[in-house]
Amino acid sequence: MARTFRRHQQAHPIADLNITNLVDLGFTLLIIFMIATPLINQEQTMPVNLPVVSKAPAPKPDPKQTFQPITIDARGQFLWGSQPVSMNELRAKLDGVAALSNQPVIRIRADGSVAYQKIMTLLDELKKHGLSKITFDTQAEG
Repeated sequence: MARTFRRHQQAHPIADLNITNLVDLGFTLLIIFMIATPLINQEQTMPVNLPVVSKAPAPKPDPKQTFQPITIDARGQFLWGSQPVSMNELRAKLDGVAALSNQPVIRIRADGSVAYQKIMTLLDELKKHGLSKITFDTQAEG
């Protein structure tokens, strides 16, 4: 009696996963991040002459909202609503607003060519008067 010793061919899926390419990709990304991180930190240490602002405690915000626009035109002049005011008149008006129980949200409308220091001066005055609800008006591009 003759016997054949052939294997029977079975169709089964290969359960092995080749991860060599994934390991190479992981090491490549690691090297890129190691090179890029010091460059990001270098950008944040560039010397910039920032404006000076005084410190004042921030009050708790009130849930009811009304709005009071303050505009800074291209010449750097302040407007309360549509009325031109000097810095001393603006301080007096801010005193009146700060005394209200329901303080309005201050809408700062500054011309794009206004010096940054003018905006920071206004923010400093708002902070000194305890007005913390502030928005900046902008226009959409296009």
